[in-house]
Amino acid sequence: MTQRLFLDDPALATTAATVLTAGPGGIVLDRTVFYARGGGQPGDSGVIRWDGGEIIIAEAVKGDGDAILHIPAPDARLPPAGATVEAAIDWGRRYAHMRMHTAMHLLCSLIKGAAVTGGAVGAEKSRLDFDLPAPPPKEEIEAGLNALIAADLPVRFEWVDESVLDTDPGLVRTLSVQPPRGTGRLRLMRIGAGDGLVDLQPCGGTHVGRTGEIGPMRVLKIENKGKQNRRIVIGFAD
Repeated sequence: MTQRLFLDDPALATTAATVLTAGPGGIVLDRTVFYARGGGQPGDSGVIRWDGGEIIIAEAVKGDGDAILHIPAPDARLPPAGATVEAAIDWGRRYAHMRMHTAMHLLCSLIKGAAVTGGAVGAEKSRLDFDLPAPPPKEEIEAGLNALIAADLPVRFEWVDESVLDTDPGLVRTLSVQPPRGTGRLRLMRIGAGDGLVDLQPCGGTHVGRTGEIGPMRVLKIENKGKQNRRIVIGFAD
């Protein structure tokens, strides 16, 4: 099992860890700050350092069970099992993903009543696909998105019993991906508070602490991707 430090502290960029196993297919640590690819968000890249060596990590992905695989460059020298290492992510890339992923939740909140059929987080632009009969007004969506960003709303996580999905199935907006079940716990992301609640959804991704950190965004395009599918692509305005 790999302890996922990013679930409780998305701003943590480095950690000490112990190597459990190491091979060409990936390095498994007992704990990590590397987000493993999933939910439309890319896995983190970065570096693992130890006494006498270091290795570039191209991406982190999910392994067997609860393991996270840190994928090394081909033919790289691997750390020995049992070694104490420092795992450090490419913070600039991660932070761009955090800003984008939070912006996508804000975008989702603006498209009322439409299920999400797909999505992908990127460091420069991202997309969300919605089950919609007609495209929404581009200028209106962009203005609404930037208003929520400028409001500098708090972004918080909370752990609840997974049975909440049975009593409130409307928490899940996605058609293609369902939150994992079986652990007994569910991680909810909350934007805003009280009467100012903007979004509340299950999410295992990494996010900024306040919407103001996102910065100005643009709606780059809105595309038709089928009779009932509309794709909205967003990017940073700065």
